[in-house]
Amino acid sequence: MENIALTEAVYYVLLSLYQPMHGYGIMLKVESISDKRVRLAAGTLYGALSSMLDKGWIKALPGDKNSRKREYLITEKGKQVAETELSRLKELVRNGDLTIGGTK
Repeated sequence: MENIALTEAVYYVLLSLYQPMHGYGIMLKVESISDKRVRLAAGTLYGALSSMLDKGWIKALPGDKNSRKREYLITEKGKQVAETELSRLKELVRNGDLTIGGTK
């Protein structure tokens, strides 16, 4: 697994897709889990979704052909990416605490 730092938006989108969700639902979920600190614009969201689809981190679920709403779900590869990012973020906090906070 490639060790890359995710943008905050991509990380939150991956977290939101542990359950099937459409674009607007993702926007609301990200806003909710970030305590309204992160708000995704439609262009940012759909650009991120397109990139994650290409990388195989998420998949589009089959849906009603007459509906414009597409639901997405994280893949196993996407879960590995999210877990790797979570470990990276924990390391950042741990090192910050040791350096700035003086705690272990």
